[in-house]
Amino acid sequence: MEQQPAVIWAQASRLLAERMPKDVFDRWIAVIEAQALEGQTLLLTVPLGYYQTWVESNYLALIRQAIAGACGRELSVAFRVDASKRTKESSAPVVTVEPARTPRAAPELSFDPKLTFESFVVGPSNSFAHAASLAVAQSPGVAYNPLFIYGGSGLGKTHLIQAIGRFIGQQNQKSRVIYISSESFLNEYLDALSKKSTINFRKKYRSVDVLLIDDVQFLIGKEALQEEFFHTFNALHGNRKQLVMTCDRPVSEMVGLEQRLVTRFQWGQVTQIEKPDVETRLAILRKKQEQMNVHIADEVLLYLAERIRSDVRHLEGALTRVTAYASLMGQPVTLASVEQILRDLLDQERQNALTIEAIQRTVAEFYDIRHSDMTSKQRPQSIAFPRQVAMYLCRDLTDHSLPAIGDAFSRNHATVLHACSLINERMKADSDLRQTISTLRHKLGR
Repeated sequence: MEQQPAVIWAQASRLLAERMPKDVFDRWIAVIEAQALEGQTLLLTVPLGYYQTWVESNYLALIRQAIAGACGRELSVAFRVDASKRTKESSAPVVTVEPARTPRAAPELSFDPKLTFESFVVGPSNSFAHAASLAVAQSPGVAYNPLFIYGGSGLGKTHLIQAIGRFIGQQNQKSRVIYISSESFLNEYLDALSKKSTINFRKKYRSVDVLLIDDVQFLIGKEALQEEFFHTFNALHGNRKQLVMTCDRPVSEMVGLEQRLVTRFQWGQVTQIEKPDVETRLAILRKKQEQMNVHIADEVLLYLAERIRSDVRHLEGALTRVTAYASLMGQPVTLASVEQILRDLLDQERQNALTIEAIQRTVAEFYDIRHSDMTSKQRPQSIAFPRQVAMYLCRDLTDHSLPAIGDAFSRNHATVLHACSLINERMKADSDLRQTISTLRHKLGR
């Protein structure tokens, strides 16, 4: 007799629940429902598209194994989004936080409880952004107004902006705080237009104490929305109310944004979050491991930190996949098993990896020297220093060993180590050099 899809999934869910961390199961697996069994394919539904993307990227292999264990045969798995299954918890991750007329207890703030200043791992790539965010949280409307944080996806911008809102809400329960994405801001504005309630919309956003806007690049090309936000910005800033914005690019690269908004975004403090170095990535993994209450061997954590460079989200996702697999299979995590579990992710990282030659050419072009100067025996400062910068970036942005980098520069590994130490020390005291390194990272897509 053919098994019912709901029965198969119920049994598979029990297997997953027994072997996965409870927070992982509750967040990503419990929302899945069985829809149908079509031939050898089990159709499952999720409430939102980003659930499908995350589950397919991180837990598909585990789900297939659990299904095979539940029904005694291997089945293909396909996901569909069923919006009718949305719950309050699974609706968009955008959060609007507004105080009631009477003081609220801080726990009622709807920010992600994990995104706090305490849980944010600080390193050279984000230390200034963290310090600026903390200053804003401690003195809203006084320090750095507006605060504009930019950087690539998955590097911690949303973590910091939510940490600011949560901190302010806890320190002053009467503060009126709103956290929202630019896309949701647009949708709410369009809804207000259709209902002829723009007065209420403007009153809501222009009377807050703190406005936190995520992903302001969404404003680009939307003239009506820019006009509305321009007046909202002026009203809040004029009343010394705090504005914090995040973006995936520098203000200067927001082509299609009105110049008057570009100017205002630069009124306060503009700060960048860069990709973390290997030490920071390792610290992030250890913090995540602590939060998940699991233990992974140091050699495995170091392996992940060295090879997953793209962003923090991928790094944390890799750790979640590894721990979930270990829990499901009841086996210790080894380097061999990690390579198997994360084969697709590691392949993608390798494809996106920088080459030493690409770094040499980019640095040479920046300093207006020849690429051949990188490997020449010449030692004038105009050539030696750019060469040291290139060695530093090769060490920081690639997986190559010191000897391999040395060979690429016709030097030995001791010379590379000296160059890296020299640049690292100079960066601590030289803000211009820090900016140069940041610019070169940006040119290299890092």
